[in-house]
Amino acid sequence: MNDQHSDHRPAPARHRNGRPAPTTHVRPQSRRPGRQRRPADPNALDLARDAFTALVTGPRPLALDGRDFPGLPDRRLPLSQVRTLLLARSCPQETRDAVWRDLVTRSRRDGRAWTVGCVGVALPALTTITAQLTDRFVEDPADIAAAVLTGFLAALSSADLGRPRVMLRLRWAAYRAGHAALSEALHAPPPVASGVGSLLPQLPWGHPDLVLARAVADAAITGLEADVIGATRLEETAVADWAAAHGMGTWAVYKLRKRAEQRLVTYLLDTDTDTDTAIGGSGSDAGSAGRTSASLPARRGRPLTPSGVVSAGVSKTGHGAGVQLRRQVLPAHRVPEDPQCA
Repeated sequence: MNDQHSDHRPAPARHRNGRPAPTTHVRPQSRRPGRQRRPADPNALDLARDAFTALVTGPRPLALDGRDFPGLPDRRLPLSQVRTLLLARSCPQETRDAVWRDLVTRSRRDGRAWTVGCVGVALPALTTITAQLTDRFVEDPADIAAAVLTGFLAALSSADLGRPRVMLRLRWAAYRAGHAALSEALHAPPPVASGVGSLLPQLPWGHPDLVLARAVADAAITGLEADVIGATRLEETAVADWAAAHGMGTWAVYKLRKRAEQRLVTYLLDTDTDTDTAIGGSGSDAGSAGRTSASLPARRGRPLTPSGVVSAGVSKTGHGAGVQLRRQVLPAHRVPEDPQCA
């Protein structure tokens, strides 16, 4: 049996004249959507480019007389052509310096159009600086571009025209200004959107001195006992130093602190309210309904008197501590028991 009769593949399509139609291979479109970058808003350099373009186009463009500068054509040259000639490798450095001295002098004397002209001639350098600084900068580069332009304009009014390589010094001034703006942006704290993410609790959430203040207000411990606990436990004051400052024996202070801490633990265990309520001074819960005194605001290092009043002062700083308040020396209080001999 002939192979032609055994092949059931469809015959190729043909034109009306009988010739086979050309086969075309259509590349299937990718179903994976590509990332579409949002067009960036125009920055300061973009606006300067538009202004420069408007100055160098039309019947009377902003121009220089090439006959005033050795190495340039003997005719009037729009600043756009002057820029192209200055960028050429064959342009001598003396010609570049002469042109830039003239441009800077005109900018300082006439301002406005010639200042825009200076920016336009320097645009290739300014855009390169901005691109280098913002190559890995994920935020909007508009602020960096504005800083680069600001640095260039500042140097334009203060550069020493008596020294060579005028444009090089203007370029470095623009780079330093842009680099400073980039460093400031990178070290700035990240913005926090309202209503998004977690926030730190409001101060003074969970502060140990507030627990002591509440215990004093509820008559669980005395102000002197709260003072010795805060000084020797929270501020790492030696018991002997605290005892000497208060005219008490060292072992008597140890006994005083031990008994006060036992009552404080019992007080905290018997409190039915949660930590936030106990510290915040809310008395709406059942466990605190019988307590009539309110929580007193106290900070670490501020002593509590027997009446619960916090005394003020200036204190030392500890590990992880900022500016704190220092506890004042209270009058000596005798404990009911006699101090033991050491």
